[in-house]
Amino acid sequence: MLDKILNGVRGATEVSITLITLAVVLQIIFGGTVPFLGGDVVGTLVALIHTLGDAGLVGLIAAVLLWKLFTKDD
Repeated sequence: MLDKILNGVRGATEVSITLITLAVVLQIIFGGTVPFLGGDVVGTLVALIHTLGDAGLVGLIAAVLLWKLFTKDD
């Protein structure tokens, strides 16, 4: 049961990351805010990175933890 839940969460995470990547690429290609995306994806990512950078060591640790969560150890 737990394996099914974890596989579902992994699948949802992979789909989310793929959609975010697609949104970034579309925003870079078309410039500005793409109407059907509903927001400024690149601006949001830049703000998140800026917030982590302003947090100093805590931001660095959070960034490393996020990196480890989203990378696979294949």
